Amino acid sequence: MNIQLEKMKQKQECERRKRIAEEKHKEWVQKKREEERRERERKLSKEMAEKATKELEKMQLQEKAEVKYKEWLKKKRAEEAEKKKKEKEKEKEREAELQEKKARSEKIFKEWLHNARNKPRPVLNGYGFQHGKCAGLYFYYTYIVT
Repeated sequence: MNIQLEKMKQKQECERRKRIAEEKHKEWVQKKREEERRERERKLSKEMAEKATKELEKMQLQEKAEVKYKEWLKKKRAEEAEKKKKEKEKEKEREAELQEKKARSEKIFKEWLHNARNKPRPVLNGYGFQHGKCAGLYFYYTYIVT
């Protein structure tokens, strides 16, 4: 009986050890799964944080680009306005020069017209007669035969 009692005790001890080992194995598996889950969550949160950072950088870059574009557009419009202003000024100068030239030419024409009235007019069809006298051109009609 003693032997049977010892065998039973050994068997019980073996089963107890088995249960303890199984429990420890279950705990280890549960801890491992928990660890893996935390690792996945950490990786996921890290990826999300990186994604958010990239999106933020992208948005900041886009905002900078928009600001630069607006500044460039403003500068370009100012240049165009300045160019138009200069063209208008040049056009005004040209018109002023044309007006001045026209006024000067009209003045000169009026002076010429005034002076032309006072000049002696040449006799038309004079045929060599200056101021009613023969000058250098002789025809046989000019001599009176007596």
